[in-house]
Amino acid sequence: MKATALKGDEAPAHVKPAAPQPPADPEVGRITRARDGRVFLIGLDRPTKLNGFTPEMCRELAYAYTEFENDPDARCALLFSHGPHFTAGLDLPRMQKVIREPRAFCPEGCVDPFDFLEPRRTKPLVTAMEGITFTLGLELMLAGDVGIAAADCRFAQLEAKRGIMATGGATLRMVQRAGWGNAMLFLLSGCEFDADTALRCGLVQEVTPPGQAYGRARAIAEEIADAAPLAVKAMRANADMALQESWDRAIADLAPQQHKLLQTSDAAEGVSSFREKRPARFTGS
Repeated sequence: MKATALKGDEAPAHVKPAAPQPPADPEVGRITRARDGRVFLIGLDRPTKLNGFTPEMCRELAYAYTEFENDPDARCALLFSHGPHFTAGLDLPRMQKVIREPRAFCPEGCVDPFDFLEPRRTKPLVTAMEGITFTLGLELMLAGDVGIAAADCRFAQLEAKRGIMATGGATLRMVQRAGWGNAMLFLLSGCEFDADTALRCGLVQEVTPPGQAYGRARAIAEEIADAAPLAVKAMRANADMALQESWDRAIADLAPQQHKLLQTSDAAEGVSSFREKRPARFTGS
């Protein structure tokens, strides 16, 4: 499928861009955005600085998530990094002036990459991580849906060693996924841990050989994008409702959502493709 570069940004290195683009300014960095078929690719692009986040990158990341959410042809997003490392986290000297601003990481009206503020993302996102994945990087992965880590990943939530708070969701989601004891070990000590530990604790879903996280994450994103999009969104929303609101609300919502889905063309296509023993062609209608 042909890659579509969006808004003049460079398409990720794994996808041929529509036109040659200059390298990212190493002092500012950027977020690349491109849709390849039904997968929306979001790339962290400041490799000479370990993809450390600048104010510009924070804003661009929110713009990218918003563009993904609003693109009717994009069914799943893939967050990845240019270069050998995912991200070392915030570039604190460059972020010092804006870090206290209430919407420093998400301009008004944009989809929040950390999944706190409205409007929230409703479509699935897979994260591919290689090398250093510190602080903000861990929190972005935890705010996503599926995390794939290369065996050479180095994880750390370092805020306790910097005298600041982890405010991107680690204090909440790390407890949900890894349990209280593991979360407290990682949060309160700021210790570094490896991909196998992250897998054992449930923080990531798979570990690949070095250099293969993107390929595996892309395959998963494609598989999700091939599924029925209305059903995917409904199941993700129900699981989120159970976490954010209550099990009772989520249980009560099962039958009404199923009733809606049964009226769709995609539900009919699912039955037809099963009977005819062929791949389903879901349209999202």
